[in-house]
Amino acid sequence: MLTKAEKTTQFILEKVGPYFNKHGYTGTSLSAITQATGLTKGAIYGNFKDKEDLALQAFNYNIRRAMSKLRDRMNMEADGLTKLKEITRFFRKYYADEKLHGGCPMINVGIDSLNHNHTLYLRVVEVMNKLIQKIADIIDQAKTEGTIKSSIDSLKYANQIYAQIQGGIFITSMLNDENHLSELMNHVDRMIETEMRA
Repeated sequence: MLTKAEKTTQFILEKVGPYFNKHGYTGTSLSAITQATGLTKGAIYGNFKDKEDLALQAFNYNIRRAMSKLRDRMNMEADGLTKLKEITRFFRKYYADEKLHGGCPMINVGIDSLNHNHTLYLRVVEVMNKLIQKIADIIDQAKTEGTIKSSIDSLKYANQIYAQIQGGIFITSMLNDENHLSELMNHVDRMIETEMRA
């Protein structure tokens, strides 16, 4: 059961998260935050230390929301190879889903924070490394199960897979054409079948 303060924090993140994601740290003013939430400045900063803290927590909220479906799917699957294929299946629909929330948080906040907010930038890099490591762990699992070649460098391939995911999202976002992301996910599937499969 959430406390009143926790419910208020959750409410603020739900309202402000998509705005921060779409407009960035510098593009999100205090007046926009109060307008989006209907709360006063005092109510906002009663729940967050400052704008940077709110932006950081909004990014964390957006990432958890964006990745929740994939996390649920990963928990439903038992073997590593199926999990790898589930990743590409998930990201084929990712652009359409995230467009409703202002786009991909990793790309939006990553680019925005690179030159404007070092704390946010470090958090994006941390999340990126965790995602890459998670893919490497899945490859390791599949290697143990004998469905992926034992000679495969798990981290190297995890980096390649993640780079194609984010590259596909970026091109699709810039050109507003989901075919680019879909084709790159097809390429990852072919890489799994032709280069990685035992």
